[in-house]
This record gives sequence, structure tokens and C-alpha cells, in this order.
Amino acid sequence: MASGLVMEPVPITSQKHDPAWKHCQMFKNGERVQLKCIYCSKLFKGGGIHRIKEHLAGQKGNASTCLLVPPDVRALMQQSLDGVVVKKRNRQKLDEEITNITPSPHGEVDSLALHSDVSNGIQLIGAPVTLEPNSELLVNQEGMTSERSLDRRKRGRGKHSFSSHGAFGVTNSAALGSRKVNNYVHEAIGRFLYDIGAPPDAANSAYFQPMIDAIASGGSGVEPPTYHDLRSWILKNSVEEVRNNTDKYRAMWGRTGCSVLVDQWNTESGKVLLSFLVYCPEGTVFLESVDASDIINSSDALYGLLRRVVEDVGVKDVLQVITSNEEQYMVAGRRLTDTFPTLYWTPCAARCLDLILEDFGSIEWINAVIKQARSLTKFVYNHSVVLNMVRRSTFGNDIVEPGVTRYATNFTTLKRLVDLKHCLQVMVTSQEWMDSPYSKEPEGLEMLDLISNQSFWSSCVLIVRLTNPLLRVLRMVGSEKRPAMGYIYAGMYRAKETIKKELVKREEYMVYWNIIDQRWEQLWHFPLHAAGFYLNPKIFYSIEGDMHGDILSGMFDCIERLVPDTKVQDKIIKELNFYKSAAGDFRRKMAIRARDTLLPAEWWSTYGGGCPNLARLAIHILSQTCCSIGCRQNQIPFEKVHNIRNSLERQRLSDLVFVQYNLRLRQMVGKNTEQDFMDPISFDSISIIEDWVSGKDMCLEDHGSSDWMTLDSPSASTMLLGPSNDDAEELGSGNFILGCGELLNTE
Repeated sequence: MASGLVMEPVPITSQKHDPAWKHCQMFKNGERVQLKCIYCSKLFKGGGIHRIKEHLAGQKGNASTCLLVPPDVRALMQQSLDGVVVKKRNRQKLDEEITNITPSPHGEVDSLALHSDVSNGIQLIGAPVTLEPNSELLVNQEGMTSERSLDRRKRGRGKHSFSSHGAFGVTNSAALGSRKVNNYVHEAIGRFLYDIGAPPDAANSAYFQPMIDAIASGGSGVEPPTYHDLRSWILKNSVEEVRNNTDKYRAMWGRTGCSVLVDQWNTESGKVLLSFLVYCPEGTVFLESVDASDIINSSDALYGLLRRVVEDVGVKDVLQVITSNEEQYMVAGRRLTDTFPTLYWTPCAARCLDLILEDFGSIEWINAVIKQARSLTKFVYNHSVVLNMVRRSTFGNDIVEPGVTRYATNFTTLKRLVDLKHCLQVMVTSQEWMDSPYSKEPEGLEMLDLISNQSFWSSCVLIVRLTNPLLRVLRMVGSEKRPAMGYIYAGMYRAKETIKKELVKREEYMVYWNIIDQRWEQLWHFPLHAAGFYLNPKIFYSIEGDMHGDILSGMFDCIERLVPDTKVQDKIIKELNFYKSAAGDFRRKMAIRARDTLLPAEWWSTYGGGCPNLARLAIHILSQTCCSIGCRQNQIPFEKVHNIRNSLERQRLSDLVFVQYNLRLRQMVGKNTEQDFMDPISFDSISIIEDWVSGKDMCLEDHGSSDWMTLDSPSASTMLLGPSNDDAEELGSGNFILGCGELLNTE
């Protein structure tokens, strides 16, 4: 640059709350601070964060438009700008109303001054006031304000009281007053949550903000519900609301079919509980939980449970029952399909994938790399000074990324380390690190050696390439964004294909293929997965050569089992020819483009009118999931339901569990997980990431280096983590060559 000054990066602290800060970098050029767009790299020498926001939103005026910003970010920035405009208009309107008020000699002014418009974030008071529980602005027990407060307001009245800048100097104190009101409210909420033992992620509930809004709309006179209210009419109304919602889903089960899910887990006291859920594209519904501690090893008892649940849901609507793949479930599942010949039993794909990742992590060289990486993260996450330094160097990102499971976390964290490699290398060579006493400690020296070790990073990169396709499939099967049935077969095909391309030599890639085939052996031959592959138009029309015989057999098996009417079966076979040759509406340019843009079931619903029988079957198959794992169960009193002996209270607790679980399931549909990322060292994440953050036994002398109060909050900047592409779209891209059965484990 002409000035000869070096541009120094400046960390963006957690105090900067504007959403645009996540999409720019801050640099210091001498005494001037400049902002840089992370997408197009345009540098802004003035205008602040608002100008960056206009640049990202494409709003003409003060900044040029960014042509590389993702559409969702552009929409978010525009929404933020619109919010600023609305707030400005509301403030102007309020100022006008205040200006037009005629002061009354009988105290109306005093009454106005007493009013605090918390909902608009503006206080009509003369000076900044800290709202403490004993504040003079709060009404006392007799409902009167203190004389001292009244005297202060009288002294504050003057010739500028109703100027265009707001009553009693409101413009100068509005922001500070609003912040203090918010702090007072936030602390009150925090005390309540701490008192009842609620976890901090309660703030991530979709019902948290509506609760705040409802309380605010009630004004200062709103009364909280009593203990008996929560146990009686409020719970009753909630149960009815959830049941009504479930009835809406039942209507969808008839149109798309559904999957019965059996989720098993062990409690801390050793009980084995089973949750029964029902999945359809609209969402997942929790039905009930059962204490199976005494019957879990009995295939007969499990069969009886499965049969009862299927009959309660409706045999004609159930396409499959998904459970774990233990022997007793396999036996019970086979009996179930003999009893109900129009449905399938299927093992949970997510559990199979987790076992594959566990086996990958047990391979000697991979296990050695994981241990090395853990030594680094354990050191970082047990010393607040070091963790702050890392977070500043990585622009708020954590170096541990919780995965869906503990074994998935091993590989998601290795990928995160690879993404942040450069930031870590810059940090350990910085003057700040070299001046730190931790850089001289044995663990600090080991961290320097590891981050500087090219062999370590090369191994990490190879592991990431080998496991990333499996992680993609795991995320996809557990996602509520789209049904996984049309993609699971293609996902496993792509995973094996990627491993073969990376390792090339047969003796090398077969080590990993054998693990996959051993764990996935049952699922390679499950008809529903094969039929989902066949009926996904994006995949079907990208196949080079002939369709593999096993996939065709799976398709035919689904026709025979799911469509008992032989006349309809024959019609479907004829309609398959239209699909294979892309005839009729399938040939339309719109239909061809829509293969890549519509969900498979939506594509059939839109363009399958000429093949009504095949379209109906395709919609049913492509609308199913492949995973039986529900949502997190913490803070839901499942075990209490089965321990309590009083029949009335047991029924009440059962209804409470019914409401709690279904409210959580409802939030999973379309949830943006990026907004609610968890702190890796939080208690809520510890079961998944414990191996990566648990340090040695605490010593008294270590306490000073482990002060959580000095920690900077994580505030991830996704620019350093690579593109977050749609997992299903990634799996469906490219052509499939199915001429040989090696990739499909049919040799």
C-alpha cells in the first residue's frame, strides 16, 4: 500500500452482535480500522458495519453490491436492514407523538414520565437509570412511586422537555436505558432458569421468544401461572394441542405412508427404555415409552410390542418398522413381516454408520492420529488463556466440533482442525504465544510440534477424505430436512467410490470396504433402499449403462409386498416403462430441470400424473426415513414415569412426557442448527465430546489457569470452515456406473 503500513487482522469480539460481523473481517491499517467482505474481498475504509450490511444485501446507495454472497446471507442482511428501518420509523412516530402532547398542569406530564415503554426499548426518563430490584423507578408495595423519584423528574423538566429530540432528553439515554432494561430482564430470566436447574440451551427453544412476547404483551399487571395451573388446565390444554397436531399427521400417513421408529437407550440406573415414534415428511410424532428392562432380550416380547404399535398406527399406512440391528430385533422383525406382509422391518442406518466409524477409528494409524489431535484439544480446552488465544486466532471458531455421535465426533473434529490449520499455525508462531508461559510448558511445546508437523496434517487430510462421505450420509439420515430413502443407497455407493479413488490400490482400499460391507451387509440387500435409489429421478437418469440386477430385484420386491392387488401390480410394471424411457410428462423440459430442484416425492407428485399407480408407490417409498434415533431426551422425565406407583400421577407424567417430546420433535423440522451451535465444553455436549476436552484431575495450582469467567464466548465464522453444501445434493451429483457389483457388495 502507498502508506507502507501492514494490514493487521483484528479479532471480532463477541460483544459485536450485528449479524453482518459474521460475514466480514476487520483489519487495522495504522490507526484506521477497515472492514473486508469475506466473499468478494472488497475492502471498506469507512462506513462501519452498516455499509458492509448494505453491500451484502445488495442495497444500492452507499456501497457496491457483493456478487458472491450466498442467497441466504443476502436475505438475512436485507431482513436486518428492514428491521433497522422499522425501528427508526417507530422511534420517529413516538417522537412525533411526544412532541404533540400538550403539557397539563394537573400531572399528566408526571404520568408520562413515569411510563417506561420497554417493548419499544425506549424509556421516557431524563437520565440513565439502572433498574435494580430496589430502584426508585419501580413501584413500591403501596403502588406509589417515591418522592425522591418525583423530585428528580420535576427538576428534569425544562424548555427542552418536549423537543424534537424526545421528551426529557430521551434520544441521548434511549440506547443506554434500553440496554439496562434488557440486562435487568436477562438477569431475572437467568436467576429463574438457574433456580430450577434448566440448562442454558433452554434459550434455544423455539418457544422461548414467544413466551417473552406473551409476557410483554400482558403488561406490568400480568400474573404468572401457579403450581396447580401448570399441573392442571395448562397441561391439559397442551396435551389436547399436541394430540390435535398428531391427528393432522395421521391424515398425512394415509397419503405418504409412514415409518414406525423404535429408539432404545439405557438410563443411568440401568433401565432399558424404548420410545415409539412415527415418521412422515411433515414431521415425527412421539407415541409412548416403555420400560423394556425385563423383556429386551426376548424376541417374543419385542414382537408383541411392535405388533401392538403397528396396529395402533394403522397397518395399511405403515411401510416399515425401524429398530436396532441386534439379533432379538431381527427375529421379532421377521415375525412382524410374516404377520403383516405389506410392511418391512429395517435396521437403523444411523447405528450401522456409527459402527462403521467406530471400526475406522480402531485402525491403528487412524487411532494414533486421533490420540495426537486429542492431546492438543485437551490442552487448549482446559486452560482459559490458551482457549481465548485459539478462539481469537480462529475468528471465534472452536477446534472441536461435536458430531451426531461420539464416534462421528472423532472425524468431524479432525475436519475442523484441518479447516483451521493455517490459523493455528499463525497462532503458535505469534509473539503473543511465544510470550505466554503456556508456550514453555511440556503440553505447549507438544502443541507447537504437532501443529508444525506436516506428516500429522497429511494424515488428517487423508482421514477426512476417507470419512467425510460417511459423515455426510450420517447427517442426511438423521436430518428432518428431507426423507433419506431416496439417497441412502447412493450415499454408501459414493462413500466406497471415494475411498477407492483416494487409495487406488485394491489391498489398501479393501481394508475399509470390508468394514463397510460387514456392517452394512444387511442394508445392501434391503428392497426399500434399492427402490428408493431406483425411483429418485436425479439418480436414475444419471446411471450409465444397465441398472444392476439387485436394484431391479429390490424394486420388484417392493411392488409385490407394498401393493397386494395383482392388477395394480401389473399396471405399475407397465408404467415403469414410461419412467425408464422418460415418456409423457417425464419428457417435459420442466420435469427434466425439476429432477435437480424438487424432492423426489414432490417430483413424482408433480409429473407422475400419467403413471398414477407407480407415482403413488414412489411417493410412499420416497417419503420414508432410514433412522430410528429420535431427538435428545435430557430433561424429559421418562424414567420417573416408570418408577412412580400412583396411577393418577403416572398418567399425568406420561402426558407431560408426551407433550415435552413432541414439542421438541416439532422444532426439528426446518431447524437451522447453525444458529444454536453448542459450546463444546458445555455440560450438554459432554457425553459426545468428552474424549476431546476432558483434562487431567484438577489440582489446586491449576485453578488459576481454568477460570471460566475469563473465557471469550465462541462466535463461529463459517468462512474458514469451507462450503456447507447440501448433503443429499452432493450424493446425487455425478454419474453412477453400476455394471459391476463390487461397489454394491454383490460379488
